[in-house]
Order: sequence, then structure tokens, then C-alpha cells
Amino acid sequence: MAPRRVSKKSQPNSSDGKVPTDNQQDNFNELFPVVGIGASAGGLEAFTQLLNYLPTNTGMAFVIIQHMAPAQESMLSLILSRATQMPVHEAQDGMAIAPNQVYVIPPNASMTIAQGVLKLTPRSSTSRAFMSVDTFLLSLAEERGNKGIAVILSGADSDGARGLEAIKAAGGVTFAQCQESAQVDSMPNTAIATGQVDFILPPDQIAQKLSEISSHPYIASLPTIESEKISSPATSQEALAVIFNLLRKATGLDFTHYKQTTLNRRIQRRMLLYKLERLEDYARYLQNNLAEVMALYQDCLIHVTSFFRDPESFNALKSLVFPVIIKDKSPGTPIRIWVAGCSTGEEAYSIAICLLEFLAEQVPRIPIQIYATDISETAIEYARNGVYTLSQVANVTPERLYRFFVQVEGGYQISKSVREVCVFARQNLIGDPPFSRLDLISCRNVLIYLGNALQKKLLPIFHYGLKPTGFLMLGTSETVGDFVDLFTLCDKKNKIYAKKLTASRPNIELTTSSYSPTIINPQPFVTEQLPNELEIQREADRIVLNQYAPAGVVVDVNLEILQFRGQTSPYLEPSPGRASLNLLRMAKEELRRELQTAIYQAKQQKLPVKREGLQVREGGNEALLRGTPRIRQITINVIPFQIGASQECFLVLFEDTPLVSELPYATDDGSTSSKRRSREAAEIARLKHELATSREHLQSIIEEQQATNQDLRAANEEILSSNEELQSTNEELETAKEEIQAANEELNTVNDELRRRTQEATQVSNDLQNLLNSIHIPILMLGADLQIRQFTPAMEGIFNLISTDIGRPLSDITHKLNVPNLEQQILEVIRTLNLKAQEIQDRDGHWYHLRIRPYRTIDNKIDGAVLVLIDIDDLKRSNAQLMEARDYADAIVETVWEPLIVLNAELRSITANRSFYDTFQVSPVQTEQQLIFELGNGQWDIPQLRSQLEEILASNAQFQDFEVEHEFERIGRKIMRLKARKMPKIDNTQMILLAIEDITEQRRLETASE
Repeated sequence: MAPRRVSKKSQPNSSDGKVPTDNQQDNFNELFPVVGIGASAGGLEAFTQLLNYLPTNTGMAFVIIQHMAPAQESMLSLILSRATQMPVHEAQDGMAIAPNQVYVIPPNASMTIAQGVLKLTPRSSTSRAFMSVDTFLLSLAEERGNKGIAVILSGADSDGARGLEAIKAAGGVTFAQCQESAQVDSMPNTAIATGQVDFILPPDQIAQKLSEISSHPYIASLPTIESEKISSPATSQEALAVIFNLLRKATGLDFTHYKQTTLNRRIQRRMLLYKLERLEDYARYLQNNLAEVMALYQDCLIHVTSFFRDPESFNALKSLVFPVIIKDKSPGTPIRIWVAGCSTGEEAYSIAICLLEFLAEQVPRIPIQIYATDISETAIEYARNGVYTLSQVANVTPERLYRFFVQVEGGYQISKSVREVCVFARQNLIGDPPFSRLDLISCRNVLIYLGNALQKKLLPIFHYGLKPTGFLMLGTSETVGDFVDLFTLCDKKNKIYAKKLTASRPNIELTTSSYSPTIINPQPFVTEQLPNELEIQREADRIVLNQYAPAGVVVDVNLEILQFRGQTSPYLEPSPGRASLNLLRMAKEELRRELQTAIYQAKQQKLPVKREGLQVREGGNEALLRGTPRIRQITINVIPFQIGASQECFLVLFEDTPLVSELPYATDDGSTSSKRRSREAAEIARLKHELATSREHLQSIIEEQQATNQDLRAANEEILSSNEELQSTNEELETAKEEIQAANEELNTVNDELRRRTQEATQVSNDLQNLLNSIHIPILMLGADLQIRQFTPAMEGIFNLISTDIGRPLSDITHKLNVPNLEQQILEVIRTLNLKAQEIQDRDGHWYHLRIRPYRTIDNKIDGAVLVLIDIDDLKRSNAQLMEARDYADAIVETVWEPLIVLNAELRSITANRSFYDTFQVSPVQTEQQLIFELGNGQWDIPQLRSQLEEILASNAQFQDFEVEHEFERIGRKIMRLKARKMPKIDNTQMILLAIEDITEQRRLETASE
């Protein structure tokens, strides 16, 4: 299908550059997905491929951010409109976005999004790198949350990596172009290096994947009825239980009490990646894929941070917190700070930089100890390295960048002076012991991801770890909640709290895990819930107990009421004075003695005890004066029982008979004596019963007193014994104190020595580093396991090395040398201790002299190898040129018609040309290394010739036209004319060039003419 360009007439009203209307704003509230696409060099081709393969009905809006020259007019929107049938607009300030449309950033502008509207501001004129992709993606993450999608295409810097991390943290989906398809791979590779990219694909496959996920419930806004069909609440809870259980088994962390909304977004985002719509399907997928469990775990660990996030908070630290911390601080006492949930270290380093700036004018210097912790080992390792990309240090001012950072390959590294004050460690905030005696705790944007149960455990831990004058700094959207009795608010805007002193230490709970997990054995997933007969039975039992069971209470061994059962007001009532739930204080006065006796007997006998016939007078003194008192007959049952292994309790039940009016007292109305006797007998029986009860109560008190006396006697003996032990322990402690003081002095001495050695080692390390950086010889140092230890800058290009390659095995590095068995040669040198040297070439034909030496320690032990490459390319080329020159000269000499012969200082023949051998019909063997006077039949043995040649050697003279007439062996009588001169020295050897010309024919012609 050929792409067509859409004219401006086809653009919808929602993108006409105006603020949206109310109806349009309702559409924005549905939060349709927005795709932020960033690129730089090579981006046009990638944009075109992506749009070519994108359908026009994804329901997504596409915003393109391309690096452009500020002063150059852009034709990008016009070019891209030819690649898609979707409307393409150049963005304007206040333009509302709509689904299935494309928006392109204009030149010289910074673009953000808020409430579905694009906001444009002029590009800043600073000299620092302008991160336009990061700027938009950060705003998109805040505005759209999990509906935000980031795509990083071809480009030549690190722009987009920080914004992509923010999209991932907000629950969105992230893409990066694969290295093979990108014209320039710096931008996508930097994004991939963050570990936050979900899909690494070429542009056409990115388009296909966007089309696939556009209909997923996590991305699409489904109607309510349709979304409810996906999974029932009960089934979803069971699936979540399975997922949390798998995470706990794989990682040791239980996420049950984390913020459920955040976790649900993370889980749904992972479901989107695998095209799963039901939670139970994803749970089954996790059960069969441990790698996905770990991937979900990494997604749940949210790493969203930056340098100097919320700058006002750091200004508040300088003005409000740091002055109080250093007040009355002795020079040797360090400032102790804990950064909890430090992520990749930016927060900890930012606080360290602020504190170093604050203390710059302080004399003497105060030591600093900053402890930064996080649950993620990967984040801690990243923080320890302290290397950050250009986009990550975008918020750092140039002054701080120059003072506290060192530029390295790929970005900037925190300077050593800052890294030395920060200690990074993996820690579970709830399960691991906290730091103590702290001046400041920074825990920003951590509590927002924890449920109330974990927050209530964490804040008392922070209170425990702070000094009395310590401070707590939280995120701008976090508070201390119900713990206002532990912290005082000092700065409402920046959420800085001061520790409150409390009468008692808050209860803190430290366990091996963040809380006691509940082990759930999930049942098979079902779609319908059958009636629960057990619940029906329980409900019926509850009704019966409420209607017909006697009233009562449950008390502990101290007679403190733990639970009321039924209506107990006829037997118990609050006592005047301080409020109390003690049974004896709340019971009716007539019941107290019997209750105490019955509970004591039940405790001793471990059996139920029953008291019957107890009388309680109703109506009080007024009824007695009126002569109409009422008596209630009450029965008490005390039943002992035990909860768990140690807690002993008692169930006290009260039962009464219907109220009976007491018989009137004797009057003068003619009552018979028999009635009087029966009344007296009843009164006597009652008094006897009370007397028996009193005796039992008294006996129980006596027995209890005797037991108490025995306990006190035993306790007194134990106290005396403990006192003796404490005295002995005190003496031992005094002795141990003296030993500790002596050991402390030794440790101080050792510490001073270690400090001196550390300084020396640092100096040696600095000297070595400067030496390696100063020399221009490629040197590579390897360990015995062939791991890289150190290298000079000149070696970087030959072995493709960067600073982070230190510690990597040599086998992981691709070098340019044509030495196929280099590792075997290195191992042989380490094994045999023999030096290896050879001349080699790299792939570009450059010549080196390779030397492999054993690496010797100070103790003369072999612990690796040292590779040295000496550049001999110029020497090789010079030799080649000399050889060529010599060959050139030889070729000239060989083509000369005149016989030539070269003599040394001893007048021995060194060499001759072909004409010489042909003229005199001799061979090189007969000529070379022979005295010239002995050649042939002695034809050159002429005293005058000898003197002429010796004169040349002595005075650098020359001669010519020296004629010799002689009968030669093979060629007969000839007349020869000789010329000779001294040649330049070669290898410090003097030589004479002797030229011979046959003039026999010339003389014959001259004679004939005469």
C-alpha cells in the first residue's frame, strides 16, 4: 500500500494548536497511549521505516523528537507525511494530542506534555548538551504513567536513556533499535545498557510490536464489562498469592505488603510483554519460567532517581540540617548519614557533594560517613562504580561537574574524594539491622511503594537509628503518618523531620524477612464459588451462642479481662477511679472473694471449678430500708485453658436463677413461731455456707502466701548468688577494659601504619598511572588467569579496550593483531618463564615488535604476564626502502656496459657487475674475496696501479685514464682504461669503485688513421 501525504484539511480539530475543550478533556482522561520516539543522527531512515509499517488504527498518539540544528528550518514533518496515512503535524505550543496522529518537534524548542497538551519552550542557550528526548520522556512518564511508551532509535549520544528509565518505572513499555539496523548506535546502546529496555528490534518489527500491544487491556482502555470478564476477583487473588509465593521462594522477599496498585501495574506490564490477558495464565507461566520470575522481581524494584532531585530539598539541608549537625561536633567525631533505598547512588552522592560544599570552609575538617543501602545488588554495584552517562548528569551544574566528577569514556565518574566518604551495601530495610547514632536519614520516595504495615515497622526503626538531635528527610509526597509522637516537622515543603525524645523506646521489629509471610496453598483456579457448608454451620453456631450461652469473660493469669462474652453487666461494672479491666475490680462486691478463690483453685488443680448459691443483693440500701430487698442466686464456673505453648487463660461463666424476693422480717402481725424457726434455719444454713466459703478462701490465701514466701526465699538466694556473680563479672570487665585499652593502642598503631602504607600505595598508584599515561608504548598487564589488570592509553586502540574492561578476561576482548595463538603464547611464558619476542603485524598491516614477559611481584613470584608492543613500522618501512634502493642501484649497475668491480680497504674484490664477468670470462667465485692483483694471470699487478689505489684510500683522491695493456688469459691482448674513486662507507667499511673500459678497438682505429 503506497503511503499518502495527508493535507492539513484532514487534520482533526483536536490538533489545531488550541487547548482542548471539555469534551476533548474527557477523552484525555481515558489516557490513550502516547508513544515518544527519540532519535538523532540516522533517525530519518528509522522514522520512515517505523511509520511505513505502523497501522493507522492503533489508538496511540506518536510524538517524534529529533535532534535538529537550532537555526535551520525543518522539513521533517513534510518528509514523514509521505511515509504514513496518519496525519503528521509539526507541534505547536498548546496543541492537544489525539490518537492515530503523529506530532513532530520543531527546531530550537524543548517539548513536554501535560494533561494531553504539548508545551513548547525555547531551547536553552547553555553550552551543555541539550537532552530534548529525555525532557519529553520524563514529562510523558509523569503524565501518562503506564500508558507511556518510549522508543529510542539511531543517534550519536546518550539522550533518551534517563527518560526511558522513567517510562519503565512508571509502568510503561520501552523499545530500542537493534545495533545491526541503526546507522549510529550510541543512543540505543546507551538505553540498552540501563537494563530497562523491553524490546530490542529493528524499526519495522518495533511497528509490528506496537500494533500487537495496542489491543492489550494494559494499554487499551477496555469497557468496564469487558475488563471484568478477564478475571474474577477471587481468581485474581489466588493468582496473586501464587505470584507472591514464587517471588518469595526465588528472591527471599515477600511483596504481599507492598503497594498493591504499583505491583499490579508491574505484573500487568509483564503480562503485556507475553500477550497474556488473564492473571492466572501469567501465574502458570511463572511456575514454568524461573527467568521470568527474576525479570518480574527486577521490575518490582523501582530505580527512579537523579542527581539533586528536588533542588530545594538540598538547599534546605544546607540551611536547616547541616548547621545543627556540626554544632558542638568535635573534630574527631564523624558526621553519620544513612541513605536508605539509594538506588543507583545519585541521591547519596548528591548529599555527599552538598555536605562537602558546606564543610569547605570548616577548619578542622570533620570526617564524613555516608552509608547508602538498597535491596538490589545490581543497583549497589552500579553505585559503587560511580560512572554516569551525560544524560544522567544533566542536572549537575558545570561547577560541580568540574569539581566533583572526572570525565571518562562514555560519561563522567564521581571523583575519588566523594566516593571515599560513601559506603554502599545491600540491605533489607525491614529484615536487616539498621545503622545507629545517625545525624541524618534520607529515605526519599521509598515509603510510597510500601503498604501501611511496612511503613509502621520502618518509621520506628528510623527513630531508633537517629541521634537525639538527628533529622529524617522523606520524599515530597511522603509523611510520618501516625508517628507524630516520634518526629517533629521542621520543613513542611521538603518533608524534613527532627527526632522527638520519648519516655520509652518505640517497639521495633526486626525479622529475617520484612514480615512474617503467610504461606498460601492456592487451590486450582475455578470460575465459580460453591456454597461453603462450614460457613453456614459457623453462622448458626454464632446465633445459638449469642442467644443461649451464659455470659462470661476470658482472663489471663493476672485476672486482666481479655474478652467479654455476652451481657456481663449484671455481674460486672466499672469501678470508680482509674480505668481498669481487672476482673476483681469490676466484679460485684459479693462475688470478688468467690471469684478469687475459684480462679486460684482452677489454676492449682488445672481443672474446672464451680461455685453455686452465691447471693447478690439487688436494689442496694434503699431496697433494704423499704423492706423489699431482692436476692439473686448466682453460679460461677471457672474453666482453665491454654493458648499456644505458654499463655494460660481462664473462661469465667456467670449463671443466675430467677430473682426471688427475700421473706419479710418478723413483725407484730401475729406470725407463727414455725415460720420464725424456718426463717432462722434458712439464715443459719446461709451463714454456715458463707463460713465454709470464708474458710476455703482463707486457706487458699494461706497456701498462696506460703508459696509466695518460698518463691521470695528462692528469689533472695538467687539474687545473692547473682550479686556475687556480678561482682566477679565486674572484676573481669575491669581486666577486659585494660586489655581492650591496650589492644586499642595497638590498633591505633596498626591503623597509623596502615594509613601510611595506604598513602604510599596511593602515591605509587598515582605515579604508576601517570607513568602509564605518559609513555606512548602499548603495554598490557595480565593476571595469571589472563584477566586484564592495567594498560596504557596506547594499547586501547589495538585491543579495543575501555576503562571498564579492567578485570575482564582477555578471551572476551577482540584485538587487531595477527597472532592467532596469542593466549597460548602468554600461558607458555607464564609456565616456562621464558621471554618471547617476535615481529608481528596488525590487520591494517602495521608492524610491531611483540615482547611477552612474566609478571613478577615484589616477592619475585610469577603472577601473570606483561605484553609490550614496540612500533617498528617506520623501521620496517625504512629497511624496505633501503632494500628497494639497493635493488635499484644493483639493477643500474648490472645494466652498465662498462665492467665495474668494488674493492675493500684491503683491495680485495667484494663484487663485480655482469659486464665484468662477461668481458673477462670469469665467474663470481673466481673473483669475489680475491686480491685484485691476483686476478687472472696477474694482469692487474702493476706497481703504479697499486700506488694509485692506496692513494685513494689514504687521501680520498681519485684517478682516471689509467691505461693498461696486457695479454689476458681468455680474451687475448687488450688495452684497458681504468677509473677509480672512493665510495661512501657502508657498515663502516671503506670501498673503492673501479671502472674498466676496453679501448683496444679505439686505439686500433686511431693507429690506422694515422
